[in-house]
Amino acid sequence: MDIERTPQTPPIINPLSDADSRIIWSVMIPVYNCINYLRETLESVLQQAFPEEVMQIMVIDDCSTDGNVAELVQTVGNGRIDYFKKDKNGGSLRNFESCINKARGKYVHILHGDDKISPGFYAEMERLYNEYPQVGACFSNYDFIDQNSRQVDTTEVLQKASGIVANWLDKIACKNLIQPPAIVVKREVYEHLGSFFGVHYGEDWEMWVRIASHYSVAYSPKLLAHYRIHTTNITTNSILSGKNVKDIQKVINIISNYLPENKRRKLRNEASKNFAAYFAALSHRIYHEHGQPKAALMQAYLATRMYMSGTTVKEMGKIVIKCLINYRRA
Repeated sequence: MDIERTPQTPPIINPLSDADSRIIWSVMIPVYNCINYLRETLESVLQQAFPEEVMQIMVIDDCSTDGNVAELVQTVGNGRIDYFKKDKNGGSLRNFESCINKARGKYVHILHGDDKISPGFYAEMERLYNEYPQVGACFSNYDFIDQNSRQVDTTEVLQKASGIVANWLDKIACKNLIQPPAIVVKREVYEHLGSFFGVHYGEDWEMWVRIASHYSVAYSPKLLAHYRIHTTNITTNSILSGKNVKDIQKVINIISNYLPENKRRKLRNEASKNFAAYFAALSHRIYHEHGQPKAALMQAYLATRMYMSGTTVKEMGKIVIKCLINYRRA
């Protein structure tokens, strides 16, 4: 019987048995057709990896078809990186589930095969966990890079000093303030709460809110992680189809249940407003960078339906005019 590609409830993460070999760190690298970026990802880990008896590094291949992933892992890792190829493609959510279940470390870093980290990332995460052992997760500041590893956008520093984030649930429930390469989660947290589920765009945001509803989280303002934006990743495919807006609406419905009842309406409204403004602005990138006017128009329309404001209506109007006059930048 085939396993559902999009689980509708959090998949169970099995606790490690006493017989399992226990280590401190698990760097789990899910890959699917991202071989052009994988070498850089692996090298970013190897240059700062702790010894093998302390840190597990494993690539979980969801049946990639764009090259010989096993050969690349062997060439770059020279035996230091474990490789596992799934029997059949199960989708990103099931691959994340496999990553966590195969992790043997106390701390789990799910580093997508097209992202990377800077030197000092694991040392900084170790420092945070040692200083704040009660937290469920730690994360660093991050930026966005393109297919050539050039910085294309930065993020606002959440707080100037490292430490536990105050009012974290309220903050993360309004806007996604983390990208996957920046965060390390305790394995026991995944064992308690389960894996990613429900959607393929925004599934990480749902997880960070779910964690925040049960645990405190520590943060470092150091820019140590890099989230890659390119034309072939899952995120881009969701954006061009308009599924990203529908998925975020579903996530907002899900996370409402994690919030205090007296704050649900306010935080839900704030999240809808923030994401609608983001999607409205995103419609212009779709129009210019991807050259798809119909997809841009749909994105702007869905953003306006999600939350009608002066911002979303204005951006919708701009996209309509661009489509009507076939506008192109000089």
